[in-house]
Amino acid sequence: QVELVESGGGLVQAGGSLRLSCVASYSRFNINAMNWYRQAPGEQRDFVARITSGGSTVYTDSVRGRFTISGDTANNTAYLQMNNLKPEDTAVYYCNAKILVGQIMYDYWGQGTQVTVSS
Repeated sequence: QVELVESGGGLVQAGGSLRLSCVASYSRFNINAMNWYRQAPGEQRDFVARITSGGSTVYTDSVRGRFTISGDTANNTAYLQMNNLKPEDTAVYYCNAKILVGQIMYDYWGQGTQVTVSS
């Protein structure tokens, strides 16, 4: 089974920074993209950022200019650098990996890491 291991969440004051990490096991599989999603209590899970194996990135409007997603292809690792954090960024952040095995694309999810931004 593919496992995603996340780290880096915590409690930070508004304006502060955190860096989230996500490591995917079983690097023999080709990862097409890694994504970050977040979910606040009582809310749906929303897309935050994506990085593809080719290095292209996509951000949701509310984090563009503040968050940066990056990747380490050799280690199947994705990072989310979060700067100038706001209270509305408070959520559980989930890592997602899209892995191509043959002709089939599989989705894998981490357990989530809590990010709390105080005002």
